[in-house]
Amino acid sequence: MSIFVPESPGLLLAANSTIPTMLKQILAKLPRKSSKNQNYPDGSNATTDLSNNGSFTNTCNVISSRLNIVKKMSSSIFPTSNGDMIQPHIAFKDVQNSEKPRLLISKLNLCSVIYDFNDQDKDNTEKDQKRQVLVEILDFLASDSIKLTEPAMSAICKTCGDNLFRELLPKYSNSPRGETEDEDPWFDPAWSHLQLVYEILLRFVSLSSLGPKVAKQYIDHSFLLRLLNLFDSEDPRERDCLKSVLHRIYGKFMVHRPFIRMAVSNIIYSFVFETEKHNGIAELLEIFGSVISGFALPLKKEHKVFLSRVLIPLHKPKSVGSYHHQLTYCVVQFIEKEPKLTSVVINGLLKYWPVVSSQKQLMFLSELEELLELIRTDEFEKIMVPLFRRISCCLDSYHFQVAERAHFFWNNKHIHHLIMCNRQVIMPIVFSSLQHNSKNHWNRTVLNLTQNVMKMFNEVDEQLVLSCQSKFEEDKSATNVVAERRRLTWEHLETTAAAATTTTCAVSC
Repeated sequence: MSIFVPESPGLLLAANSTIPTMLKQILAKLPRKSSKNQNYPDGSNATTDLSNNGSFTNTCNVISSRLNIVKKMSSSIFPTSNGDMIQPHIAFKDVQNSEKPRLLISKLNLCSVIYDFNDQDKDNTEKDQKRQVLVEILDFLASDSIKLTEPAMSAICKTCGDNLFRELLPKYSNSPRGETEDEDPWFDPAWSHLQLVYEILLRFVSLSSLGPKVAKQYIDHSFLLRLLNLFDSEDPRERDCLKSVLHRIYGKFMVHRPFIRMAVSNIIYSFVFETEKHNGIAELLEIFGSVISGFALPLKKEHKVFLSRVLIPLHKPKSVGSYHHQLTYCVVQFIEKEPKLTSVVINGLLKYWPVVSSQKQLMFLSELEELLELIRTDEFEKIMVPLFRRISCCLDSYHFQVAERAHFFWNNKHIHHLIMCNRQVIMPIVFSSLQHNSKNHWNRTVLNLTQNVMKMFNEVDEQLVLSCQSKFEEDKSATNVVAERRRLTWEHLETTAAAATTTTCAVSC
């Protein structure tokens, strides 16, 4: 049975006047007496013959049973409003506090609808409406005293996932980033919505009332993997928002920390050894810079493996220039935590040292100077021979910036002290390059720097310089002898070949 409620006020009063009459009709149809074992719709079995037993308890049961019947029949005629169907366009201030979680879920469900921003003339009204609702949700979450229910947490994560987790369009250029001029960044046309969704997610994970034990059901491994995949976005604004969100998640959810480190390692493995294409390596390393600074001492084996297998191989790709600053910071953080790892890092740098790219050589030399400022004497002695063989090659490089940068090591007080303390080993290694520069290098600045380095060595140990000079002359003479012997051998071979050719021609004729 249903009742039509008219919109006209007069008709509404007339309809309301019929309600008592209908209730009387309903009550009149109810049985006044029942048999001894009558079963009521609520499942009770009551005895209504009050005159026979006079039980007060049975009287209460009868009344309760009849009231339940009235309640059920009236609910079918006048259904109550469903709280889950609350309209999303209602403002939070217009509902009671008990209804706000339902209103929040309703607004979040509305914002799960995705619109096409590639067509600027399509669904403009709906887009504006969604943006307004997103702003309302963001303002609602701004209160630190708010306590979210689990359905609300689930709705927030679902809405964020529906809006953020999407297929990213590849827009990689053929030229590696960091090697050429900076290209104009690409901006997502849906950023007006995406930005608000990121801010909602950041507010959500930043809530002081958010318990990690409950929230981890919704921010799970699948959610984190899809969030990490978004770091490959071409839009730098999105990567910056992702950086803030992931950093907050890493700090709040301790249970997810090992998984996040493993997932980031896998992203870097794929980048270094497979694709060499990823837009978010700098942002990921920036997050891990602060993470590494929080590692407890002594460092775990897992963390040392991250250094040797993840950070050091990141020096290999051609696009290292796009993230080298963040990479150097991470490496330095490890060295400050455990100085004995310096030799491991420097050996890794020498392994991936660029031979052709002068720009990468400059970056490596700059990083090398930062590492040598932190190195201990015992660690320096382990790597000084292979290190200065490489520096010797840089000293007489025809690229004047590389040669100039290599000479600057002697201007660093700590590195200068280490070199002079081990001059008996280092001086013979670099002397030939210094000597070659002093006579043959085309750049005047490099010539002046070479003279300054030679002057430093002369002031500290003139006898060693003379000894190296003598050895250099001997090696030069030996080289000349070998070169002359090689020339004579080739002349003999040419003469023999010519004679054999002449003899062959004479016989054939």
